Amino acid sequence: MKLLGIDLGSREVKVVVIDNQEISKQFKVSTMSFYRDYCNFTGKIVVDLKKLGVEDADIKISTGYGKNNTDLKEFETINELKAHVYGVFYQTELKDFVLLDVGGQDVKVVRVEKGLITDLELNEKCAASCGRYLENMAEVLEVPLTELADYSHNPVELNSTCAVFSESELIGKIAEGAKIERLCAGVNYSMYKRLDPLLTKFKGKRLVLSGGVAQNKAIKDYLTQDYQEVISLAEPQFNGAIGCCYYGILKQ
Repeated sequence: MKLLGIDLGSREVKVVVIDNQEISKQFKVSTMSFYRDYCNFTGKIVVDLKKLGVEDADIKISTGYGKNNTDLKEFETINELKAHVYGVFYQTELKDFVLLDVGGQDVKVVRVEKGLITDLELNEKCAASCGRYLENMAEVLEVPLTELADYSHNPVELNSTCAVFSESELIGKIAEGAKIERLCAGVNYSMYKRLDPLLTKFKGKRLVLSGGVAQNKAIKDYLTQDYQEVISLAEPQFNGAIGCCYYGILKQ
């Protein structure tokens, strides 16, 4: 049985194929390229599975902002929270955890107990606590995101709560002569400070990280102050698409 999961996110589209309960294919495409190169326009945007090279799947499930742009005669759609929780089930086999998913333009915090969602918190209104914030700040500092993610010690103080004004504040710190290591740490710590209020009522033993920010070592280090165990998924950016497939497996 071959299953196809597509997570049509705001910044990227992630595609996963699971065959005989093992991941056989996974790839991601920028949202702009995806809609330009892998969709048909016949009065409505519809994903072209042949162009994607995944047309032979037996079960197809989609999630994310653009989930309804799949052919709903072929696809079942599920909400993002369910997809990401099922992704954690597949990748870790855990049934009790708090999930922090930091996407390009939103943040999801979900408490799962005995395999059931018991509480959640969402931030879809401000980019300052999302992955896009780190991308913008890395561009200002002219460093790769992978380098930015390494620094957590002795951060410069960045207090602005707005993603746009934070850039101006960071440029001010650059003009004061702050070292790049402290500037990068300041960006990471300011991100942590924005996430902390969302996590306040979810403090506990085990935190699972998904989304691109799960690869940020500095933010993970800060979060270890609040949790006994912080787990970064092996495939954090594909977690939603993996969850779609695993949901399909359980429905068989």
